[in-house]
Amino acid sequence: MKAAVYHGAGDVRIGEVPVRAPGPGEVQVRVAYCGICGSDKHEFVDGPHAIPVDRPHPESGVVAPLVLGHEFCGTVTAVGADVRGLAEGDRLAIEPHYRCGRCDRCRSGEYNICAHFGFAGLMGHGGLAEYATVPAYMAHVLPEDVSFEQAAVFEPASVALHALRRSGARPGESMAVVGLGPIGLLITLLARQLGVGRIHGVDPESARRELAAELGASSVGDDVPEVDVAFEAVGIQSTLDTSLAVTRAGGRVVLAGLGGRLDFDAFRLVNREQSIIATVGYRDTFPELIRLASQGVDFSRIVTSTVPLDEVVERGLRAGAGEVKVVVRP
Repeated sequence: MKAAVYHGAGDVRIGEVPVRAPGPGEVQVRVAYCGICGSDKHEFVDGPHAIPVDRPHPESGVVAPLVLGHEFCGTVTAVGADVRGLAEGDRLAIEPHYRCGRCDRCRSGEYNICAHFGFAGLMGHGGLAEYATVPAYMAHVLPEDVSFEQAAVFEPASVALHALRRSGARPGESMAVVGLGPIGLLITLLARQLGVGRIHGVDPESARRELAAELGASSVGDDVPEVDVAFEAVGIQSTLDTSLAVTRAGGRVVLAGLGGRLDFDAFRLVNREQSIIATVGYRDTFPELIRLASQGVDFSRIVTSTVPLDEVVERGLRAGAGEVKVVVRP
């Protein structure tokens, strides 16, 4: 089959790799769509960061070179031994979180912070390929009224939904979303569904501000009102500074962006009794997203381009700020 294989920074090759038959507890899917994530771009530009290169990931058993892509959906083409409830022809959304099922966090239900944390498509072979074989626990069967175009965005939408849950945002509260990339836009969309009172979007790109307004932001721009909760969705110092500055005393700042070392004024944070909340991945989100999509919530509105696999590097991994979400159709 044809696949996009990561060999190192700046080195993703489109080529032929074997199709792997599913083993016990696994399912094979013909990929319909696979989104390009900011994590994929980070790995391509200056990685590897999460991709295993020295020793295999403990759950996937894979080391680079590996097939990229963790935002994918498709149709079941084969199931392995001991798989129940899935059959050839089922339409699936893939929740690519690995989980060991044995560590304390998995046993408590917090599988997104499993001791063997990882994602298919970053720590194991993923969905930027014609076929993908993954653990069956990653599979969510789609009802007929949920399209693959919708399901292709469930993974980033899950990140947004988990961030909202972590924030404790309640109906009637106010919030700011600082950074209107895919995650920030999906936080905006989902917050409106949850009944958040006022949502303010912050981003230097006018097209992204306009899209945020269409998805439910009450206001956009650099003049940010004081809010109950702010979502930092970029991962750089300036957006953290903005998030802390606009959050009221006693409010919460949620770190949803991927960044390195950042600084903050601990004295001011303590005196204002603000909380900084981290969020990573997601858990138990796909059923809720499937329900919302069935009710008409259109997550695919953030998709700006659909490209063939042969163009994943130039039009996906190298895509500029004009693109919000690029999905690949293998």
